[in-house]
Amino acid sequence: MNHSTNTSPKTIVITGGTDGMGRALARTHLDRGDTVIVVGRDAAKAAALPGAEFIAADLSLVSENLRVLEQINTRHPAVDALVLCARYFRSERFVTTEGFEGTFALEYLSRFLLSHGLSEPGVIVNVSGPGVPVGRVHWDDLMLEHHYDGVNAQMQAGRANDLLGVAYAARHATTRTRYVLINPGPVATGFAGQYDAATAAHVAALKRNGRPVQDGIKPIAARIDTPPAAPLSAFVRFDPISLDHPSFDPDAAHRLHDLTRHLLRRLEN
Repeated sequence: MNHSTNTSPKTIVITGGTDGMGRALARTHLDRGDTVIVVGRDAAKAAALPGAEFIAADLSLVSENLRVLEQINTRHPAVDALVLCARYFRSERFVTTEGFEGTFALEYLSRFLLSHGLSEPGVIVNVSGPGVPVGRVHWDDLMLEHHYDGVNAQMQAGRANDLLGVAYAARHATTRTRYVLINPGPVATGFAGQYDAATAAHVAALKRNGRPVQDGIKPIAARIDTPPAAPLSAFVRFDPISLDHPSFDPDAAHRLHDLTRHLLRRLEN
């Protein structure tokens, strides 16, 4: 059973909202008269979304995520949906000024902080990769210091987000927030990043063969309009996928949650 659709104006926060699916989703909700808060790095791109509230931030930095949270929670204490779209591919390993591998920082740590830090949004839609049969969390090398590969970094972030959803739902089951993991499938989106030649060729093929962006956002928009009843759910486009799978292992989820808290505490010292 789903919650009934609420057609009244909503307040939507979108990370990665200046490119690709995030931008298309922002435009859709602006056209509907919703309040849209876009978080990203490029003010010039945000200017193409008249009516949106833009928060400039480098979400690969923990400090920036905390600033964004304070700003949103102060200005918008009742958020209907948080949509996590920010991503950036790196063929070469990058370490942030806070000491975290870049993909892990942007595509997992930021989503962890925003998920747990926002004041009880109605639904969190984490656009990641549930249902993908490859990828794993490198427990002994989370920062991928050994044998870094851009695709493996992306796949690790995807698996980490599966576990983030499990841990979040376990800790917030009695709140109003519903956590949704969505794999939108192949979409001809922006694919922001720094690519080597081989990976760039693969991305070009994805852009040629992927669904149009406006079609790619439909399953995301559907979950914003009608959040599932369960505290946690996962979809490949519109099709629900079972949480009875190693990707959603509760023990691994709690392990990663505790390890993440430990990593973040290091910045406080």
